[in-house]
Amino acid sequence: MNNIRMNNFFSRPIFLAAFSIFALSACGQPSSSLKIPVGQPGHPAPNEAVADFAEGCFWHAEIVFQSLVGVRDAVSGYAGGSDKHPDYERVCTGTTGHAETVQVYYDPSKISYATLVAAFFASMDPTELNRQGPDEGTQYRSVAFYRTPEEKKIIEDEIARLSASHKYSEKIVTQVVPFTAFYPAEDYHQEYIVNHPNQPYVRSVSIPDYLRFRNNFKGNFK
Repeated sequence: MNNIRMNNFFSRPIFLAAFSIFALSACGQPSSSLKIPVGQPGHPAPNEAVADFAEGCFWHAEIVFQSLVGVRDAVSGYAGGSDKHPDYERVCTGTTGHAETVQVYYDPSKISYATLVAAFFASMDPTELNRQGPDEGTQYRSVAFYRTPEEKKIIEDEIARLSASHKYSEKIVTQVVPFTAFYPAEDYHQEYIVNHPNQPYVRSVSIPDYLRFRNNFKGNFK
């Protein structure tokens, strides 16, 4: 259990109560019995590509992308800041400039970058500035990192499509920035949800958010 995240979570008793009720009704079973998608660690294969996204808590983002056919692994870490030796405690102060990020390893012959971008926007609220749900701070901001002009255009086209659809009443504030560096998070953050399925934050926030994504996104799931 991470004290920083849990202290932030428990400081919002109304939010906790609401999500606890939602979790019980949405899961319909103990969270430990849910099939949580797990990544397959390893060096990138010649046929694989890499993408990086920040959408609040990286525990949630990890299982979102790992649930999609064509994604081998999503590694939790930090990106978008200036500190070359970030760790969780410093990132949580908001002084390093980093956002909690997942680095996604995928097979472009099975899933497109455009689908990853669509999943990214479908799995969080892109209108929330410097926060997602109960997590507040610049480290929880929404960021789509691009490596090529083609990727940048795909991200911007999806933002334009969502804006034109009037799905959100507020403006999309997701940052679209070039990728520079990614720093893997501490080992205990990797595959956190599958290793701690009944931790209060996981059960009341992460898993309900993941189930909502699966119910709403028209993707090819494992």
